[in-house]
Amino acid sequence: MIISFDLDDTLIPGIKTFPTEPQTLWHKLFSREKLRSGTIRLMKALQGKGHSVYIYTTSYRSPLYIRRLFLSYGIRVNKIINKRIHDETLRERAGIISKYPPAFSIDIHIDDSPGVAMEGGRYHFKTIIIEENNTGWTDFILAHLSRQ
Repeated sequence: MIISFDLDDTLIPGIKTFPTEPQTLWHKLFSREKLRSGTIRLMKALQGKGHSVYIYTTSYRSPLYIRRLFLSYGIRVNKIINKRIHDETLRERAGIISKYPPAFSIDIHIDDSPGVAMEGGRYHFKTIIIEENNTGWTDFILAHLSRQ
């Protein structure tokens, strides 16, 4: 299964706040951005079960930057889709839909935005929405995926 994750306010705190992973020296030298607590364990568990992990963000962070950010935590991401790639792939539809996982063969997308869940219903793709205060978010995702 291909599983994608949003970055801002899902895995990286921004407007929403949540506990983050401890930083290593390498990470501190590389980035000021931190990953949500539980991200390392979750992604390694998913990949250990044979799933591919993608990042699908509407930010303009470069794929190289995102790849290095995750590598600084010991996580290898299978594919990265940023706003530029999203726009190039969806072309004229890019302005009317914020995320469209089927364009990238993604089976399920994990995000913080209820709007993305509404798009999923409208455009027929699966989503898991994680709330800011969900301290058991990793178990929530694993349980949801086990029912797929």
